[in-house]
Amino acid sequence: MGNYWQIGSGSSKPQATSVKHQPELVTETPHVSVRPPRQSSRVGRMTKSEVSSPEALSQATPPSDPLPDPTTGPSVAPDHLGEPLVVLSEVNKHFGELHVLQKIDLTVRKGEVVVILGPSGSGKSTLCRVINRLETIESGTISIDGQNLPEEGKALAQLRADVGMVFQSFNLFAHKTALENVTLGPIKVRKMSAGAAKKRGMELLTRVGVESQAEKYPAQLSGGQQQRVAIARALAMDPKVILFDEPTSALDPEMVNEVLDVMVALARQGMTMIVVTHEMGFARKAANRVVLWMMVRSSKRRNQRRSSPTRKAPERRISSARS
Repeated sequence: MGNYWQIGSGSSKPQATSVKHQPELVTETPHVSVRPPRQSSRVGRMTKSEVSSPEALSQATPPSDPLPDPTTGPSVAPDHLGEPLVVLSEVNKHFGELHVLQKIDLTVRKGEVVVILGPSGSGKSTLCRVINRLETIESGTISIDGQNLPEEGKALAQLRADVGMVFQSFNLFAHKTALENVTLGPIKVRKMSAGAAKKRGMELLTRVGVESQAEKYPAQLSGGQQQRVAIARALAMDPKVILFDEPTSALDPEMVNEVLDVMVALARQGMTMIVVTHEMGFARKAANRVVLWMMVRSSKRRNQRRSSPTRKAPERRISSARS
């Protein structure tokens, strides 16, 4: 439903390339680390006599931007990513007259972390849902690890088991404990024994830092704890890729970091992830690639506005910001 920018360059300065949307998505680009903002100078807070001293001047000089720390960058370098894992080709999706996804082409490779940023209502969550076939598409193809996504039946259930998903609102079973939520999928879908599933479940709860909450019900957990249980539940199926649909949007600010820390750790370990989020810090720490999902008006609506004498010309804040 709009333009897409991807940030990616081998240079030290991040560059954004804009691709207008008849096809709506941009071409593949390598990762670039986003550098932190430059710190402000102390000169403005010094007196004239203080500024005149060499010692003060050396202190007042703003520090140069540090080089990206390789220990905080993506877990997998762009040159070492695997084969294509998730491939969308010419995908279209409507909600009534609203054309949400317009000819989407996107390839995510094994071990890659792709972060999707953009305004609310632009179709980011819909993209995650069509990859897992929680929403159907009108045209185009979606393949997971070389297999086209089936429309219905056991084949769809089997392929969907390889795609984990973490929702905005946790979606835990309220009548089951944290451990039971994690073990349910492996037992019912993967046909794992109850003992093995319980052992694996405790390992995953420990991995996300909520092993002490294993016997509690979701209502007894904080929002951050529930979301970490949801991540453990997704991991329990040993998925090939995990979709994160704004996993921190329903959390209080103090709970956001505990979830993001788990996600960053997963990225370091090579998990393939497609993350819809507004958390720029996570994108800077963990993403191999950032897709900027931009909304634009359709030509039909634009022509209607131009032909209406009672409407004022729209402000051009977005276009001026791009120039």
